[in-house]
Amino acid sequence: MSTTEQIQIFADSRIRTAWDDKAEKWYFSIVDVIAVLTDSQDPYQYWRVLKSRLKSEGNETVTNCNALKFVANDGKRRLTDVADQEQLFRLIQSIPSKKAEPIKLWIAKVASERVDETVDPELAVNRAIALYRSRGYDDAWIKERLEQIQERKALTDEWRRVGVKELQFAVLTNDIYKAIADMSAKEYKEFKGLKGKANLRDNMTATENALTRIGEIATREISQNENPTTFEQSRSVARRGGGVARAARDELERQLGRSVISPQNAKSLRAAKTQPEELDEK
Repeated sequence: MSTTEQIQIFADSRIRTAWDDKAEKWYFSIVDVIAVLTDSQDPYQYWRVLKSRLKSEGNETVTNCNALKFVANDGKRRLTDVADQEQLFRLIQSIPSKKAEPIKLWIAKVASERVDETVDPELAVNRAIALYRSRGYDDAWIKERLEQIQERKALTDEWRRVGVKELQFAVLTNDIYKAIADMSAKEYKEFKGLKGKANLRDNMTATENALTRIGEIATREISQNENPTTFEQSRSVARRGGGVARAARDELERQLGRSVISPQNAKSLRAAKTQPEELDEK
């Protein structure tokens, strides 16, 4: 099964999902859906009990469920029971909850939107733009972020081509970050005051995203030129690619007389955008 992971949001709750390119359908983390439906303090235990009961009743929905590795609360990738749309609908019938119908409608909407996007990829771009605008980002930031997303996809495709495993992507990404900003992803998030699963790149300034994009473009092109055959060679490429962006950062900072690596995060970026408007109104 070839899948692409994505965090989906339902009523401010995060639900881990994976899109299966071959089957063209979503798989949803069962415990995440249970957490939404039941408000349980321990959705894992709730699922264990429900799963045992359904198995004893001969429920085929449970026995046919798959398991995929998702990032857990401790940051490690762990096998997690998942279900597709049809399986989830059957499971939801076994869980008494006032949220059953709303989440079923949400699941159906998520599934439908992705199928639409495979036919017309522009829909995905438009939805991303609308989402970022709803969060208060301005169009210049959104443009830079979308371009960075496209380049990130091109880079990870290149890493796959040369045999880098997905679990190793984070190491190479840290090499790029360290070359540009002297910080790993974790340190960078701490620098910005981010906690938990907050997306670092959604909390970068447009300049930081641009530098990251330069570093990833350089890494991809060097990799395509040199065709590294080992992971250590790919690490060397990532460091040098990040170094290209670091040179751009150093020159820009020389011209500006200040650092362009900022502690600002999404909250402060939005506040900076709205503050002048509030002052004009007074």
